[in-house]
Amino acid sequence: MSMAHMLRLTLALCVLTTVFFTCSAQTCKNQTFSNNKVFTTCRDLPQLTSYLHWSFDQTSGKLDIAFRHGGITSTNRWVAWAINPSNTLDPAMLGAQALVAIPQSNGSTKAYTSSIASTSTTLQEGPISYPVSGFSATYQNNEVTIFATLTLPNTTTSLVHVWQDGFLSSSDSTPQEHSHESSHQNSKEVLDLVSGTSQAVSGIGSRQRKRNTHGVLNAISWGILMPTGAVIARYLKVFKSADPAWFYLHITCQVSAYIIGLSGFGTGLKLGHDSEGITYDTHRAIAIVLVTFATLQVFALFLRPNKDHKFRLYWNIYHHVIGYATISLSIANVFKGFEALGDSVGDRYKNWKHAYIGIIGALGGIAVFLEAYTWMIVLKRKQVENKTSHAVNGANGYGSYASSTL
Repeated sequence: MSMAHMLRLTLALCVLTTVFFTCSAQTCKNQTFSNNKVFTTCRDLPQLTSYLHWSFDQTSGKLDIAFRHGGITSTNRWVAWAINPSNTLDPAMLGAQALVAIPQSNGSTKAYTSSIASTSTTLQEGPISYPVSGFSATYQNNEVTIFATLTLPNTTTSLVHVWQDGFLSSSDSTPQEHSHESSHQNSKEVLDLVSGTSQAVSGIGSRQRKRNTHGVLNAISWGILMPTGAVIARYLKVFKSADPAWFYLHITCQVSAYIIGLSGFGTGLKLGHDSEGITYDTHRAIAIVLVTFATLQVFALFLRPNKDHKFRLYWNIYHHVIGYATISLSIANVFKGFEALGDSVGDRYKNWKHAYIGIIGALGGIAVFLEAYTWMIVLKRKQVENKTSHAVNGANGYGSYASSTL
């Protein structure tokens, strides 16, 4: 395999990385509805794999909505979207006027309204303070969609809306209290119906952006660049035409991973400080060990002996052991990060996790192929060297014999 082929493989991996971060997540703009309804505005809601589509006539106060909620994999779940007439975010649930949908085992979806009067509500069916028409719900492909047209006061331009999901009681199938994970606690915002902009709960939007930034930085650095650099070092150096390019590519990948990874580590420390009561002990512990190992590798680079130095063998053993341990911890901690991310964005993180698995799987497949291919090259070289050595020894032996007989 030529150097050009290896560079093409590296470029392909970079393309996969780009796809991972740009194409894996569904957005409201590419969603359609089976009833062919079209809305003027839509928004990807920041929590619980949810999307809101709406059309609003400010003159009449007519609000036509479609609320779409993913990750509902069974019929023992309920989904609700609600408006809080008092326009308060804390608490946003008390007094909220809810549209509730419950998938049924026969394939239909029960839809009804509920006025929430207490935090211990079981979403009892009853009238709400807004006139509602065209109210229905569907359940397809693990998604619940609620359709409705509400008539709001003519002066309305914005509102506080809340969305939730939960499980049904196993005894009487009544809705039970939703989870108290951060993704559920933060599924509320002020929505401007005219401009389409929103204002999240104080600090929540900023914190979610920090979480996303933390995840992207660490997935790229520790999770992709670091293993890629190891693959380059192990296999490209076998090709004589790649020397010394492989070394500089390896250093570029690893140093870039280290610098970007430190940025990700810093955002993680800041998130931990700002998220009182939310801890991810295993994720944090692995990150500390990971950064320690990576720092040791950086310092080891400056202490690298020459190839013919008597300590070079020991340095190589140290470099390989710490390097492979770092990569193993890197990949493991990316998955721990996906678990933590799932607490804030719900089931949406699974798409990102599956995309990352695809990238690591592709990198692993390339490594397996190159392992076999480079071993073939090494063995062929040894055969050539052995033949050359035998030829030289044979010539020397013949010469000695000839000299002795003269």
